[in-house]
Amino acid sequence: MKLTLKGHSYRYAVEQIMLVLFPDQRPEYPETEPTGEGPWAVSELTYTDGTAHCDTAICLTDRTVSGTAQLSEAALTGEALVRDRLLQRLIKQSFYLAAVQLLDKKPDWGALTGIRPAKLASKALEEGLSEEETEQRFLQEYFVSPQRTKLALEAARAGREIQQSLHPEELSLYVGIPFCPTRCAYCSFVSADVQKAMKLVEPYLDALDREIDAAAEVLPRAGAAARSVYIGGGTPTTLSPAQLDRLLGHIRRAFDLSRLSEWTVEAGRPDTITAEKLAVLRQHGVDRVSVNPQTMEDEVLRAMGREHTAADILRAYRLARDSGIPAVNMDLIAGLPRDTVAGFRYSLDTVMDLEPENITVHTLALKKGSRLILERQGLPTGEETAQMLDYAWPRLAEAGYRPYYLYRQKYMSGALENIGWCKPGYEGLYNVCIMEELHTILALGAGGSTKLTDPSTGKIVRMTNPKYPYEYIQRIEQLCGEKEQIVPFYQSLLHREG
Repeated sequence: MKLTLKGHSYRYAVEQIMLVLFPDQRPEYPETEPTGEGPWAVSELTYTDGTAHCDTAICLTDRTVSGTAQLSEAALTGEALVRDRLLQRLIKQSFYLAAVQLLDKKPDWGALTGIRPAKLASKALEEGLSEEETEQRFLQEYFVSPQRTKLALEAARAGREIQQSLHPEELSLYVGIPFCPTRCAYCSFVSADVQKAMKLVEPYLDALDREIDAAAEVLPRAGAAARSVYIGGGTPTTLSPAQLDRLLGHIRRAFDLSRLSEWTVEAGRPDTITAEKLAVLRQHGVDRVSVNPQTMEDEVLRAMGREHTAADILRAYRLARDSGIPAVNMDLIAGLPRDTVAGFRYSLDTVMDLEPENITVHTLALKKGSRLILERQGLPTGEETAQMLDYAWPRLAEAGYRPYYLYRQKYMSGALENIGWCKPGYEGLYNVCIMEELHTILALGAGGSTKLTDPSTGKIVRMTNPKYPYEYIQRIEQLCGEKEQIVPFYQSLLHREG
């Protein structure tokens, strides 16, 4: 879509709302303002009589529509960041009001483009708005549907409960294992097929040992301690029992885990789960494990590139239950290739019959680098994906599950969302903290992205590790040295808190 901006330079805001409402379009910036047949859009910001106006005209083919939004200039007299945020919201509102005239169905998330709707609701509540006032903001300013507004508020409520249990010196520790047995069709994570990368596993663990030691050495000097540990990937249970014992044992010896209230390991792929591996996890104190079917339909599993069956998922789940690990999470994805509304309903019903403590319902996102974004064959429509989620919500709620975290991604089918559901008391602390940015996430391993977070100011300092295992190994000395940044950050934070 050819985009022309007049009176402002908020390209990112226009591109965000365009991609949400017209996901097949990509932004272009012509030298002259387009006329005639589309696709094109013109976004113009003007100021008259003490009011900021944004007018948007959009043409997809031969029909041109327009939308207007306005805001008092008095509201724009605050800090520059607040002013920018309000103007970007105004621009998105205008674009949305024009675009909905060309759409068959209003998007459930309206003009909201951010990935953290619950965080937006939490912030409104922290500013002193009541839940009713926050609800009206979602409905009237962002045009979010009543159902999604309710979802954002419920997730915000759960997040605020966890926030009240946190202390300034606490953080969450993430350790990444970037290896999988095979690569799923929808996956864009940088993970190595173990069959091709076996020679890298041991050198990778050697490098990871060094980074663990470097992080563990600085935390006491920083005055920080781990509240949760999350081992993700990839698929951590791709490692052998001995390798898992080595990794988890090292973490236990290196870090002060006296404050730990949650230790999660993504077992994920059932073809990597054995009783011996689960026994190792349980022995080291892991109290939450993921067994992620994504679907219980064998045909859909084959289309995803998974080399296991639904029967293997049931076997892995029984092993997890027999291991004594207290909480099990199971993931499903709505919108997978060759799936149907009926097939997704069957998958959800089958998983719910198992009664896991957590069920996460994802919406398929077509990610750059995944095989699906190249092929796009056999994918359910956005409307069919929405029907899958519409079935899941009441079923899960009636069974006593509650939504406790929520996030969105680019290029999601139907511009929908991912929702973590749990039985009361089984909220995943790490999931809430990373999604709502409640405290620091210290990430170790290839692809790890540390976010040193100051909750009182919203300041975030990022440290990113190389994505690929080989590059991570090569740069491990530098990565260990970077951990020194944690000390002054926490000393400043805790001094102010004290």
